[in-house]
Amino acid sequence: MAERLIVIGGDAAGMAAASQARRRRGRDDLEIVAFERGHFTSYSACGIPYWISGLVNDREQLVARDPATHRKQFDIDVRLRHEVVGIDLDRREVTAVDLDGGGEVREPFDTLMYATGAVPIMPDWARTEAGGVYGVQTLDDGSALREWLEADPQPRRAVVVGGGYIGVEMAEALVLRGLAVTLVERGEQPMSTVDPDMARLVTEAMRGLGVDIRTGVAVTGLTERDGRVTGVLTDGGPIPADVVVLGLGVRPNTELADAAGLPLGPTGGIRVDRRMRVTGVPGVWAAGDCVETLHRVSGMPVHVPLGTHANKQGRIAGINIGGGYATFAGVIGTAVTKVCDLEVGRTGLREREARDAGFEFVSVIAESTSRAGYYPGSRPMTVKLIAERPSGRLLGAQIVGWSEAAKRIDTLAVALWNKMTVDDMTALDLGYAPPYAPVWDPVLVAARKAVDALAR
Repeated sequence: MAERLIVIGGDAAGMAAASQARRRRGRDDLEIVAFERGHFTSYSACGIPYWISGLVNDREQLVARDPATHRKQFDIDVRLRHEVVGIDLDRREVTAVDLDGGGEVREPFDTLMYATGAVPIMPDWARTEAGGVYGVQTLDDGSALREWLEADPQPRRAVVVGGGYIGVEMAEALVLRGLAVTLVERGEQPMSTVDPDMARLVTEAMRGLGVDIRTGVAVTGLTERDGRVTGVLTDGGPIPADVVVLGLGVRPNTELADAAGLPLGPTGGIRVDRRMRVTGVPGVWAAGDCVETLHRVSGMPVHVPLGTHANKQGRIAGINIGGGYATFAGVIGTAVTKVCDLEVGRTGLREREARDAGFEFVSVIAESTSRAGYYPGSRPMTVKLIAERPSGRLLGAQIVGWSEAAKRIDTLAVALWNKMTVDDMTALDLGYAPPYAPVWDPVLVAARKAVDALAR
């Protein structure tokens, strides 16, 4: 009799695990059933803002593999619009509700893959029956928002609450759609994923784009009329809005796991080992935005919800479920985004994180250009490095610039991953030609400056 694998969640981690397990186990040896509460599988949530803005024309361009492909190519029984509402570890079965038909099914499993992702943080004031308030986490969320933006009467004013990656990207998307956008951030600046001195550059660029940024302001409620949102209430006064987008971040979607008794870590994510096995629970695996993982620099558990990690972790879980051997080595927090032409990249620890982890460090900021100064199209670039004192080991890096900036963070991520010192980095043999870099690349300029700071 074939072993039975149940997958909860049909996006990156879940379907990567299912397809990898299938590649290693025959159809007669392993039966795979995947439950997905939405209408889509294996899609790019990171691409949603670009579809909302119109830069991506068709929603289907964001779908890497549809359910039909999973069924035909990998013989995975994909059940869309089915939400798993219970896990019984003793009976080895899950309970799922058909969200369209209303029925309930119970399915046994030998092996369970938990890949429910993350859910947007939604404060009590945002829980309303009025139309026009949206989180943006799934492709279904994006579809609902786009329908609202295209329906009559078309919204003219938008408020984005929260200035993280989603908030910043959605503010840009809505500006590109022609809406007047206000971004409300409770903290001192948007983009708290970089240090304040670097976030200031992002704030200036967003204001130049026409976004009204209000920092140090907390949203306390909504105003509504005739079943539609009309504005947000803040401790700094009301702000009119025809649509409100939540960009307050996400949390691991672990309510089901917690109810089933799966162990959660200090970040709220599921605790897993390097092979993506749920700690202390035989036959249960987890991956993606619902788990916590190890930060390779701080040594602390972290929750870093990114599609890159979800795909890697799902693949590793699937290899192991299929009888192979693979491990996930942890994360260093590399991420990039953009505000129109301004590019932002980061990796490793911010100053506050380095301090909290107990490091002594120096931080330097280097101003350079993306290309040789005389070459057409050369634009400013700011690189910040954080290095341990006295070893000089790179602890973190941030880049803000106008062209060829964001992907330079990859050079710094590789250096950080391999525990290089800033002195080591000054000797890196990086590519040079006037159209692509100055003779001293901005990364090398920053490394030299960090070496000088350590010597003082």
